[in-house]
Amino acid sequence: MGHQHRDRRRHRLMLVPLLCLLLVLPASPAAANDGPTVGSEVLRLYDEVAKATASYERGLHASEIERARTERLQQRLAERRSELEGLHNKIGAVARAQYRSGGSLAITAKLLLADDPDEMMRGWQLAWQADLAVNRLLDQTEKAEDRASRAEERARAAWLRLEERTSRLAWQKQGIETKLESAQWMLQGEANRSAAAGECSGADRLDQPPLEAGPNWVSPVEHYTLSAGYDSAGGRWSHRHTGQDFAVGIGAPVRSVGEGRVVSVSCGGAFGMEVVVEHAGGWYTQYAHLAAVTVDQGELVSTGQWVGQAGTTGNSTGPHLHFEARLTPYYGSAVDPVAWLAERGVQLG
Repeated sequence: MGHQHRDRRRHRLMLVPLLCLLLVLPASPAAANDGPTVGSEVLRLYDEVAKATASYERGLHASEIERARTERLQQRLAERRSELEGLHNKIGAVARAQYRSGGSLAITAKLLLADDPDEMMRGWQLAWQADLAVNRLLDQTEKAEDRASRAEERARAAWLRLEERTSRLAWQKQGIETKLESAQWMLQGEANRSAAAGECSGADRLDQPPLEAGPNWVSPVEHYTLSAGYDSAGGRWSHRHTGQDFAVGIGAPVRSVGEGRVVSVSCGGAFGMEVVVEHAGGWYTQYAHLAAVTVDQGELVSTGQWVGQAGTTGNSTGPHLHFEARLTPYYGSAVDPVAWLAERGVQLG
């Protein structure tokens, strides 16, 4: 009985680490395919950020145009008011002159006493027509001012509506960027666990847009800023830098620079999660510090096909892609990747 009790106790103790191991193991491919992966969510949010940014920039541009239009209307209205004020002054001067000369009674007296009443009548008619013209001009100017004021009010209201809409778009854009950052670090967390274990969880098959016919060679990432270059020195490397770094965000698609075959997918070591592709002519390219891989070893890839998502696994101080062009699949056989791509018609900048 004592032996049986000890055996049962030993079996229970063995089950504890087994259960813990099951809890930390990645989901099976079937389970992982039940919903969108973190990698695909990052790409979706990248797309949303791009659309939100475009909407925000369009709104900002429209707001600036409307504000400029409002300012032009305000300037024209100020000029009209200045003209109207001058006209009022002239009319006031005419009224004062008439008051001093006795107005219409004085004109009547002059007609009665004039030596040539016909000539005096013509003068009076000219004065009367001039007065009508001034009154008509005054009326037209006041109506024009009223129209300009209403146009200014409408333009200002439109500008304020656009300003409000642009502020809303900026707030929405910020919210999407916050979600994206959270998803990026969730993806990086999964990558860190895989890199620490030294085992990749398998290819994350992302929904890449169809590849269009184009050049035989492309850059490894579409939108980037060049950072550390080939053969540069720095505290991060025991020897000179062996590749070209591209500063990109976590989860940014990394693509094969040319058609070839995946010869290596690994998730441990200084390069963290990495993919190596063999190309015609015995050349190899390496894509390192990834947050996810989207291909399997032995798979044939086309030019521009996604092989992974950028990250910061391994010996990395921040999100970027480390890209190498090699004579062999192994570290230590790299050539200058910028010159290598330039020979194939790809200019990095």
